Amino acid sequence: MFRTFARAIGLTAMIVAGSVGLYVYQNRTSSGKQIAKLQEEKRVLQEVVQRLSDERRVADVMVTDQRVGSDGITRTTLLFVEYGKDGRPLPAKSFDVVGKQAHVDALVIKFDRHFVGEGDPLRGHSVALFQRIYGDHENPADAARIDEPGEIPDVYRGADPRVGEFERELWRNFWRLADDADYRKQYGVRVANGQGVWGPFEPDKLYTITLESGGGLNIQSEPLRGIVREALKNRTTSPATEPTASR
Repeated sequence: MFRTFARAIGLTAMIVAGSVGLYVYQNRTSSGKQIAKLQEEKRVLQEVVQRLSDERRVADVMVTDQRVGSDGITRTTLLFVEYGKDGRPLPAKSFDVVGKQAHVDALVIKFDRHFVGEGDPLRGHSVALFQRIYGDHENPADAARIDEPGEIPDVYRGADPRVGEFERELWRNFWRLADDADYRKQYGVRVANGQGVWGPFEPDKLYTITLESGGGLNIQSEPLRGIVREALKNRTTSPATEPTASR
């Protein structure tokens, strides 16, 4: 009887020890899973925040010539390089504008923020289509066109056909997007409007136009690097093939 009692005590102790061990294991495992879940949620949130705050370089502009005429008005020659959907530079274009300040106009489409946060392949970033460029001494109606009307914009050449067709459909009905809330909702568009960047353009500086993921256009400048500055000097002192001019 004593042996039976001792065996029962031993089994009870084993059960208690096993239960405690199982509780500790489950608690640790549960805590580990909870920590892993929180870390994953934090990573996803950081990615969403990053996508919402990202900016993409869409064009570079720099002055290749600037002179004051006999009438006292400054004339500026600008070299404009847009970047395609794959981030590669497109063929450079040269524009002569009247004035030291220049305006660069575009159409901008901003998608609903949840598409941006999710990184949607078609609507995960605002899109812009450059329209025209002109100086502060010029009438906007007479501005030089960046892309020829009726032609496929250079920015879509070589782009993913799916992306290109989706965006071209939006551009074809741009002003309907601007005016029709139901139509915007159909395409997941938050805002569609005209927008531009402008300001004084000076030699020896590189002006970069960027587009926010969920916002619009911005422009900032930085000094030209030495090798680019020297290349521009050589370009003005030796024969060279001119970039494509729009007017």
